[in-house]
Amino acid sequence: MTADQPPLPHSPPPPEPDDADADDDEARVWSQIKAEARRDADGEPALASFLYATVLSHPTLGRSLAFHLANKLRSSALLSSTALYDLFVGTLAARPELRAAAAADLLAAGARDPACAGRLSHCLLNYKGFLAVQAHRVAHALWSQQRRRALALALQSRVAEVFAVDIHPAAAVGKGVLLDHATGVVIGETAVVGDGVSILHHVTLGGTGKAVGDRHPKIGDGVLIGAGATILGNVRIGAGAKIGAGSLVLVDVPPGATAVGNPARLLLAGDKRDGMPGGESMDHASFMQHWSDYTI
Repeated sequence: MTADQPPLPHSPPPPEPDDADADDDEARVWSQIKAEARRDADGEPALASFLYATVLSHPTLGRSLAFHLANKLRSSALLSSTALYDLFVGTLAARPELRAAAAADLLAAGARDPACAGRLSHCLLNYKGFLAVQAHRVAHALWSQQRRRALALALQSRVAEVFAVDIHPAAAVGKGVLLDHATGVVIGETAVVGDGVSILHHVTLGGTGKAVGDRHPKIGDGVLIGAGATILGNVRIGAGAKIGAGSLVLVDVPPGATAVGNPARLLLAGDKRDGMPGGESMDHASFMQHWSDYTI
């Protein structure tokens, strides 16, 4: 090439391991996040370096998420950011379903959390409930490997310390899950949380203290659990149900029902209730119109 010839275009970098099998939602979410980060970097120079390091320098959602979690959770006494990055990026690359779940969680926050206002990059960077769930999914993957359970528990402990969210690595968490505010959320070892569930702060899915084995709640798809609610024991909360703020639930709640109080009682019996599932509607006060039906 002579001096007056234009430079040849750069060849595109080889695809990352998690590029080829990215689903449509993941690709769409990542494209939106990058566009938002570029606008924020242009509009706020103080954040430009952070946004470049955390979002814009990465080719995929998985790589960005791994980098961000590693820096949030690093500990000189436990794991370095490099060790954590290798753990997160390797697990996310090998488990595309985890990245798909992360994309679904981001979309859930954009759709159901008014504070997010559809800005998915803000959720990725700033919402500790989202970050805690993504770290939990990696810990859950480690827990499924018997020899790596010590690391899964160490990661759980660090997540609880940093994000004030304590999810046992054995607990199963679905996709499209929103932990709104997230502080003080506790989810026990044998708990199951379905898809499309919304959980507010200071919620406990725990055991009664009297049982061993399968001893934690099973939360169906599309459930809404209000702030400060406590659900104890191997009880089932049916799909689309609502649990009112501050409620204590010790028995099964039917699908579509609304349960409020301490101890909780049903305001709406379920199944015939119109509208979206509780976890999708995020309507915390619809039960008030039925308050006259509530008896202790």
